[in-house]
Amino acid sequence: MNRRTLGRMAAVVLALAAIGGASLPSLALAADEAPDAMVKRLSEETLGAIKADKSIKSGDLDRIMALVDTKIMPNVDFQRMTAAAVGPAWRQATPEQKKRLQDEFKTLLVRTYSGALSQVDDQTISIKPLRAAPDDKELVVRTEIRGRGDPIQLDYRLEKTPGEGAGWKIYNLNVLGVWLVETYRSQFAQEISSKGVDGLISALAERNKNNAGRKG
Repeated sequence: MNRRTLGRMAAVVLALAAIGGASLPSLALAADEAPDAMVKRLSEETLGAIKADKSIKSGDLDRIMALVDTKIMPNVDFQRMTAAAVGPAWRQATPEQKKRLQDEFKTLLVRTYSGALSQVDDQTISIKPLRAAPDDKELVVRTEIRGRGDPIQLDYRLEKTPGEGAGWKIYNLNVLGVWLVETYRSQFAQEISSKGVDGLISALAERNKNNAGRKG
């Protein structure tokens, strides 16, 4: 695996962690916090957390999954992320199929990128000027990861959610000009076209099983 690929994978890992890197008390700030300020704070907190946790850096999947469940998911509209990746077939899926799709997709992301955590070392985050109107409900926060080698473009697409737990939530990531959801949508569409939603679920489960075997 070349250095650019590792750098890109590390960027995704950092993004997935940064979108939930705050402690629980910090989440209370989300409703009033500006989206770019939130991304900056979470990114900086997460960089410190990853560097300090040897288990995460060594690829301990239990520790990584715990980080995802307790810190990442509260800051992500993961249902929207999964629905966008699945595409039109999501609307016809049953509640059970939707739950399975979300579970398998989350596992896929964690297992795919967990090995890149060892690449997170001396990186810093630069937040680019935010282009948004005060009443925007969706926007993009653009950042850059700087460390060894070339800077890595990392953008977050966010939506402002109402009601309980209101605040900015992330539902897509752009690494080096490629949106994560769109990348998976093209892959999932082929599986759905040939074998339907259950076929996609089975394919994801099998892929996760194989990934677990390689890491075991």
